[in-house]
Amino acid sequence: MVVDRLIDETVDGLFRSLADPTRRDILRRCGRGQLSVSQLAVCYPMSFAAVQKHVAVLEKAELVTKERKGREQLVRGKVETIRTAGRLLEELEVVWRGRIDRIEQILGDEKRGSRK
Repeated sequence: MVVDRLIDETVDGLFRSLADPTRRDILRRCGRGQLSVSQLAVCYPMSFAAVQKHVAVLEKAELVTKERKGREQLVRGKVETIRTAGRLLEELEVVWRGRIDRIEQILGDEKRGSRK
């Protein structure tokens, strides 16, 4: 399981990063292609420094990489980490679906038992 191979701190940082709508939007934009922090900054009603902080959070969670090219900082999404997040969610879905199926089975058994 992917979850077993990652430490809790890494998983927490990954999903904490994805919890913010601005960061999710930055990730979507950078998934389509490399953008500079300046290009990203014009997309949001916040300061350049605030966008830089959002990018730094994504970079720390390894959801994006940042590369300096001249005076620009270019941001690119890291597909591997995004896939890992998807696999984590799929594994959690399997666990919860199993639990829901078991609850339905127990409730069905109780309902059938009360009719006797």
